[in-house]
Amino acid sequence: MNMNIILLIIVGFVALGFIFLFFRFFGLWFRALLSGAYVGMGKLIGMWLRHVNAGIIVDSRIMLTKAGIDVNSDMLETHFLARGDVMKVARALVAANKANIPLPFQRAAAIDLAGRDVLDAVRTSVNPKVIDCPDPSKGKLTIDAVAKDGIQLQVKARVTVRANIERLVGGAMEETIIARVGEGIVTTIGSSESYKSVMENPDQISKRVLEKGLDAGTAFEILSIDIADIDVGANVGAKLQADQAEADKRRFQAEAEKRRAAAQAQEQEMLALVQENRAKVVLAESEIPLAIAEAFRKGNLGIMDYYRLKNMQADTDMRNSIGAGDKK
Repeated sequence: MNMNIILLIIVGFVALGFIFLFFRFFGLWFRALLSGAYVGMGKLIGMWLRHVNAGIIVDSRIMLTKAGIDVNSDMLETHFLARGDVMKVARALVAANKANIPLPFQRAAAIDLAGRDVLDAVRTSVNPKVIDCPDPSKGKLTIDAVAKDGIQLQVKARVTVRANIERLVGGAMEETIIARVGEGIVTTIGSSESYKSVMENPDQISKRVLEKGLDAGTAFEILSIDIADIDVGANVGAKLQADQAEADKRRFQAEAEKRRAAAQAQEQEMLALVQENRAKVVLAESEIPLAIAEAFRKGNLGIMDYYRLKNMQADTDMRNSIGAGDKK
């Protein structure tokens, strides 16, 4: 008897649970049924157990079904569990379908999981986007390039692009387009003989840049490149020549200073050599009295010879003094 009561209680709780779940998901189930986007009650309960937002899945399926796009709830649930934005993917599929853009669910889901805004990509594919080159938000307002005559030109360009859905996964984004266009502008101006030819025909920049196929490997298709503004900057060639002349001047001055220092050093060496020779002369003269004394001792020099030598020295000194007075 007690077992029967326990079984009845358990069955009652189970029945209450099923009734609770039925009424909990009845609104979603009934809405999907009336919309022609049927989702079984068992699947709704399974979503609840797997912590999937059943409301988003049902609403996305209803939206897709009304647009004539058949995507089952399992695919939507898988994308939700992969941390994807199911509602944004559904809106992107509807927008692509209305614009006759081929976009299967698998590709849209891959674009979304790659971190790209798939809805914005579809909108850009329908309504082309204009990109400023260079990007003013980076702090640079113009692209500066120098022609062969040394004149600097400052250019602003606008690039009109359309999203390429097929290359959106793995394709480069706007930064690459801006960098490539800037490189093409610098190359085109740098190969021009004169800045005047560029100022006369600025459209030649657009033509040459477009011929390079800059959208290869990117998520966009370049429709046009327009030169919004072009101004004449500094005379870079003249400035470089002036800087080179100043550098040459300093180099020549350094070489002249080097030669002057070498000459001064050589002069000091010569003065030192003269002083050395004078010292040798003085040293040699100091040995004369010793030689005379030695001659006296050996008898090679007499006293009269010595007096005659002294008289000749006195006579020589007198003549030198007289000659010095005449010069003054």
